[in-house]
Amino acid sequence: MTMTQRRVAAFLTPFFVAVLMTSTLGAQEETPTRPSQPSDGRPTRAQKPPLHGSHWIRITGKPLGAAAGAMIFQSGGNAVDAAAAMLAAVCTMWDTLSCGGETQALIYNPKTRRVIAINALGIAPTGATAEFYKSKGHRFPPAYGPLAAVTPGTPGGLMTMLAEYGTMSLKDVLAPAIQMADGYPIEAQAANSIETNKARIKEWKYSRAIMLPHLGEAREAPEAGEIFRQTDLAATLRKLVEAEQQALAAGKSRKEAIYAAYVRFYKGDIARELVRGVPEEGGLFTMADLASWKVHIEEPSKTTYKGIEVYKLQPWTQGPALLQALNILENVDVKAMGYNSPRYMHALYQVMNLAFADRDFYYGDIYTPPAEPIRGLLSKEYAKSRYAQINWDKNDPTVKPGDPYPFQGEKNPFAQLLAQWKVEAASDSARRSGQQDRAIPQDESDSAFYESFYGGTTSIQAADTSGWVVSVTPSGGWVPAVIAGRTGVGLSQRAQSFVTDASEGPFNVIAPGKQPRVTLTPSLALKDGEPFLSFAVQGGDSQDENGMIFFLHIENLKVTVQQSVEEPNINSYQMRSSFGEHEARPGHMLVASSTPENVRAELRRLGYTLEFQARTSGPINAIFFDRKHGTFWGGSSNHGEDYGIAW
Repeated sequence: MTMTQRRVAAFLTPFFVAVLMTSTLGAQEETPTRPSQPSDGRPTRAQKPPLHGSHWIRITGKPLGAAAGAMIFQSGGNAVDAAAAMLAAVCTMWDTLSCGGETQALIYNPKTRRVIAINALGIAPTGATAEFYKSKGHRFPPAYGPLAAVTPGTPGGLMTMLAEYGTMSLKDVLAPAIQMADGYPIEAQAANSIETNKARIKEWKYSRAIMLPHLGEAREAPEAGEIFRQTDLAATLRKLVEAEQQALAAGKSRKEAIYAAYVRFYKGDIARELVRGVPEEGGLFTMADLASWKVHIEEPSKTTYKGIEVYKLQPWTQGPALLQALNILENVDVKAMGYNSPRYMHALYQVMNLAFADRDFYYGDIYTPPAEPIRGLLSKEYAKSRYAQINWDKNDPTVKPGDPYPFQGEKNPFAQLLAQWKVEAASDSARRSGQQDRAIPQDESDSAFYESFYGGTTSIQAADTSGWVVSVTPSGGWVPAVIAGRTGVGLSQRAQSFVTDASEGPFNVIAPGKQPRVTLTPSLALKDGEPFLSFAVQGGDSQDENGMIFFLHIENLKVTVQQSVEEPNINSYQMRSSFGEHEARPGHMLVASSTPENVRAELRRLGYTLEFQARTSGPINAIFFDRKHGTFWGGSSNHGEDYGIAW
């Protein structure tokens, strides 16, 4: 029996099986929680129990991914080791990502008492110009296929986090994922997604060979519970371990050995197979594209809200939009408006309109000139000027980006484009302003819109007793994905978040070597210099809308973290989608089906077209740090397959 097998056997004791079963049952039965008693009539019960731990906690989008993190903790790893193992595991499970996707993370380092940002987003390859896509008849890069791909970022991000901040070897951290690539019982969500998307998967040679094991049968995808084998991916992961072990045998340090595996992926035989396989499917990658790319360790963006420090990534993500929204909300007493009152919901919608209009215009790759005006965008004075623009009597469907440049002592170089900016509502009949309220989706075109607006993200949250905290929102390479040659690596579809015309967003026009502005956006908050909250949302453009409201629940309503991840939420569709045809639906608001009729009537009077879902909270995964008792509280969404374990 190998060391890894012994660890797995030791982990899967009856006690831990009982823990897993208890968590599963909690998702099915209402379990009482112990929040501060709310005074506004909201329920005091959550559908799932909160997680409690004093040694470690980890939450992610799949049960097996959660188990992988727990295995690493039980083997002595820290939160970074566990996050890396979970990342590799959920990539193997195609949990809205694969190994060719992108990874972005916030890490709290207890040794320095600082938050670090990890930028492992790929770049547009050689030849990926705006003119190229326009010549192919694309207003935006396509949503699927080889021309939707940016270079793989997740392997580099995983290895960089592990090398710089972890404690374990790549061999140990990848062991669960390698076992899964050799074969694991696929769950219904992934299996059914493969079956639904099989027509497109059949277009790509290596994708259909792996993902459709029953070609010619009525169901060509794996069945739920069937052993799903990814031989090529297992071989690729073993090559990374081999590179590490050879470096260790040659006297290299743990860190140097992990980076030897990094080099093999981006400059060695794995890179050569990627570059051979991608053009075979019609893609653009070159060896130079892979070799020149690197992970960036960055300073995060930050603001304060009522004394709490809130951290997001830089504006190559949409993360600073949450910070802008909190800055604007500091100018009003949100709590006094009443939880989910019409005025409260109207305020949140208008604040999001303002913040996301700025996102659509000003955010983009921070390593490609011109520099984004982030200092002005996050200025408290700029937030006051934006707050003054809110119409409290009616939704404003024409909200435009502001001008943050004067708030950092500069002149706007894109003033002419800003003057010409307008909100372009999608034109078909399903998007008419003033249409009847409805549940979603209603028709095929709507289904495609919602799938793109919310799709494409998972979440990894981890913390340990030594103080490490990790918040990750990896994504890219979701089903259906092009698999690159015999690597088993599914390619990202993130190029679709670029635009091809500066009038659509002057900082985000596609160009070779450039990163797209993405929706992926982990969050960390500190209170009195100590971790207070770690959270992330799954769901495309909705992530920072849901994340902001979740944060307000925790801070203003004083409910438990599990209640907060389940509480009704709202979404605005007034910003431009980052996917597909980049549509906007001004005035459309998603609310919970439980919204009372008097609230619905007032929202209609304020100019909103309402859309309904039973659950509107994200889904969200989060960790709350209980400083009074020195423990962790975990919240895992009550829809989807989000799952956590704590000890």
